[in-house]
Amino acid sequence: MRLQETLRKAKSEIVNNYYSFRINTTSNPYNILFRREPYKILFILGHMRAGSSLLTHLLTTNHEITGFGETHLQYSSERDFKNLILKVYSRIREPKMNHKYVLDKILHNNKFTEREIPYSEQLYTIFLVREPKRSIPSIIGIKPHWSQEQAFAYYSRRLLMLENYAKTINSKERSFFLTHNQLINNTELVFQSLQKFLGVKQPFSEQYEISSTTGQRGVGDWAGNIKAGRIIRNSQKSESSMSPELIEQGIQAFNQCCHTLSEYCQTIEKH
Repeated sequence: MRLQETLRKAKSEIVNNYYSFRINTTSNPYNILFRREPYKILFILGHMRAGSSLLTHLLTTNHEITGFGETHLQYSSERDFKNLILKVYSRIREPKMNHKYVLDKILHNNKFTEREIPYSEQLYTIFLVREPKRSIPSIIGIKPHWSQEQAFAYYSRRLLMLENYAKTINSKERSFFLTHNQLINNTELVFQSLQKFLGVKQPFSEQYEISSTTGQRGVGDWAGNIKAGRIIRNSQKSESSMSPELIEQGIQAFNQCCHTLSEYCQTIEKH
């Protein structure tokens, strides 16, 4: 057993050194050795329980996009995209490294150290939000130590920050806005719009690949239907004990966020 463990660690170190050599030998944050085309970075910017794990799986099943969910990296400039590329490939173990996009999803306000998203022509962003009547109770479901007020505070502050990100990026060419409802109920139109937005050849599908990180805490959804390998549509009405006042405030924040994101981003209606 000790020999097997030693060999496993040695193999892992060799693989990690391979990725580090290809990625870190070049100074350009988007270029690596033995590859002509620079990478593009794809951020999913949303809030907890908005469907970002589902969207991540749908996107990364496409052979031109790689990622595994939340990396929990912090970004101060485009130089930090090297860290993303290294962390993703060290996790997914794809030696060809021939993807077009490297993906991260960011659900919290503390991931950009300068409080603003780094500017880059190589950065593409998908904003994803969900209405509060389902989002906030679902957040409490995975954060049982949070009160309704704490969950609402996170939700409302996050929506406001997403508005700020969209204004900072200020590029419809590189920003796309999507709601959870659209993803579930207008799926084919969403897929067509995302394929055009990202310029990928392979169409998206409702079926997706399950990976070793699917359902893993800290990476993505572990409390839902993410291991189904396909979109699950649940038409049951939600029964919530949320304060009507908080729900109403949440709806106002949601509507304002949707209005701002629609102004600064592409949507499934406008290209």
